[in-house]
Amino acid sequence: MKSIVIALCASLSLLAAPAWADENPAVVDVLSGYMDFAEYGGSLIRPEQIPKEDWQKILVVDTRDAAQYEKDHIPGAVNIEWRQAVARRGELPRDRMVVMYCNTGSLSAQAVFALRVLGYDNVRVLQDGLEGWRKKGGFDANARAAAPDDGM
Repeated sequence: MKSIVIALCASLSLLAAPAWADENPAVVDVLSGYMDFAEYGGSLIRPEQIPKEDWQKILVVDTRDAAQYEKDHIPGAVNIEWRQAVARRGELPRDRMVVMYCNTGSLSAQAVFALRVLGYDNVRVLQDGLEGWRKKGGFDANARAAAPDDGM
């Protein structure tokens, strides 16, 4: 795994090359190696999977831009825009879960993918983002999901 991370780090500068540039075999090898061992759904977490009391133990990261974060965010979340996730990875703990979200989960998924390739296996995407978190009940999503369905 360490050799994969080293190869990726050595190749990161080439990822910023124009899209029409030739493929870089080192980057392809690193990404292929990651994809070979990536667990399906391993980087996703749904709001209902997190008990209310566990939210305090998690670093929640809003990956939207600063203006969107200032307008509204999950209480307790810090703001690291998705494009800055790799550059600011030193701010992320390695010893506890990190949950990243955006509006729907698509941009935060890109940040999580990059971090997981770099070996941050404690980082997860909040499935369906802020919108899904709200629809499922926010911090109470776990309790709502566990409650008996009275709609019969």
